[in-house]
Amino acid sequence: MTLMRAMIGFSALIVLLCSVPAHGTNFTDMDKDLVAFALNLEYFEAEFFLYGALGYGLDKQAPMLTAGGPAPIGPEKADLDPTAYELVAQMGLQEVGHIRAIKNSIGDVAFPRVQLDISKAAWAKTMDSAFNKTLSPPFDAYTNSINYMLASYAIPYVGLTGYTGAAPLLQGEGAKSLVARLLGVESGQDAVIRTWLYERKAETVIPYNFTVAEATVQISKLRNTLDHQGLEVVEGTTVPFEIDDEGLLVPEELGAEKQTRGNVLSADDDSLSYQRTPEQILSIVYSSGSPKVPGGFYPLGARGNIAEKYHKYGEEA
Repeated sequence: MTLMRAMIGFSALIVLLCSVPAHGTNFTDMDKDLVAFALNLEYFEAEFFLYGALGYGLDKQAPMLTAGGPAPIGPEKADLDPTAYELVAQMGLQEVGHIRAIKNSIGDVAFPRVQLDISKAAWAKTMDSAFNKTLSPPFDAYTNSINYMLASYAIPYVGLTGYTGAAPLLQGEGAKSLVARLLGVESGQDAVIRTWLYERKAETVIPYNFTVAEATVQISKLRNTLDHQGLEVVEGTTVPFEIDDEGLLVPEELGAEKQTRGNVLSADDDSLSYQRTPEQILSIVYSSGSPKVPGGFYPLGARGNIAEKYHKYGEEA
């Protein structure tokens, strides 16, 4: 009897394992387009984190994954403290796995690495826009751990909101499984970065007169503005302003259960993650407020059917 129960249990386990969707299965065409869109951000994250910690990117770590796409503009090895180095190095290596998993899943819908601009100048422009003034000296994302982690604050969270926005649109079980597993790690990365910064929220960002927390608030305000502008471009009309992004400190009415100003994780009134459309994400990473006008970290635009519906990769805007 015991042997029979064991055999039944083993058979059930085999059935369960066989029911887990494999890479490349159960994806509709739209599923593939949505997952392919995320590849634009995964390339960005991989290159920024790998270079920041290790001093090299995909061309050395996993050259086959670039598929011959252009090397990023201006990456540097950051001057990181030991803990920040460990965190960033791990996140960079995790992104290599993400790119591989996506490419294995969507096959020929995947595209080569896009042209990325992750130079000091690109980050300086982003921070100038966040504070609505020209910072002096220009913000240098690579000069120390705080600056680098503030720059990192801008990355996984945008991808996170993209995955949460895509989730309800996915049809195939394989696509749902892949995005859920990608989202799990992206959320973890965002939490790690925000927690690292939260522990230093009152520290001044040298040589400026603002704190770490104030910098995150300004970055989040900028992303809210850009994604709202992008939504209006797509809709062709005025739409109500919504918050999709929050810094490390918020008014108490926006904190969890309206009982705290601390905001280690960005979430809505029910502490659920915010969502963004691909169009809103493009409007942010292009730094233009429009999915039709490339720039920012993507000087030639993004790739894939969704992004290129608004702007063909490599063409002048």
